Amino acid sequence: MTPGFVFVIGLVVLGTSFLSGIFGMAGGMILMGLLLMLMSVPAAMILHGITQAASNGWRAFLWRAYVDWAILARYGVGSAIAFGLFMAVQFVPDRALVFILMGLMPFLIAALPHRFSPRADRPLGAEACGFIGTALQLLSGVSGPALDIFFVRTLLDRRSVVATKAVCQVATHLIKLVYFGGVISGNIAETGWPVLGISVATALAGTSLSRAILERLTDVQFRLWTQRLVLAVGAVYLIQGLAAFAGG
Repeated sequence: MTPGFVFVIGLVVLGTSFLSGIFGMAGGMILMGLLLMLMSVPAAMILHGITQAASNGWRAFLWRAYVDWAILARYGVGSAIAFGLFMAVQFVPDRALVFILMGLMPFLIAALPHRFSPRADRPLGAEACGFIGTALQLLSGVSGPALDIFFVRTLLDRRSVVATKAVCQVATHLIKLVYFGGVISGNIAETGWPVLGISVATALAGTSLSRAILERLTDVQFRLWTQRLVLAVGAVYLIQGLAAFAGG
């Protein structure tokens, strides 16, 4: 990897981690899309998993007082079931499918009627969230919009939403690393140690810088801007995915 490539990756991770630190999502979607333009699907999944595990892990530490650990434990049950199924089939999606799934996800979730919206704080809600979130991570590399629907209507405030989603995402990204870095690729350092090192460092920096912004947002602003941002990013990825699919 050239120094210029490492520098670009560092800037991208810094910016997307800052965004994720504010909204608990969106940054991971943008990062995944950019990585897919620069490398293969398995390599992009590995680098994305490492940077997002670091970013979400640091975010969870910064907001650890607000984590709902009971939801995390139940989330883990659903994640384990999804991981077991993927280990049995060892499916690797192509680039077009990843873009289409990332693009469709926010719109399908936004269209879901309020009365059918699941909640992570209800019986079987966290388990379903873990299963769906992990399956989507292994198919598209991201699951933030799907997790959001399980958290957005809970009684948790914005800090608890960000903190609890962060620890859940850490678990899922680690599963993604095991799957693509250990089972599919067999080389977790495929992208090179300089890229991995700068990605982790800038992920921690971006997450730390975002804390002051999140503190200033109200719960209403937090939920409104999260939805707008994710829908806008989803529209771009859906167009890219359909264009790639049409192009063969």
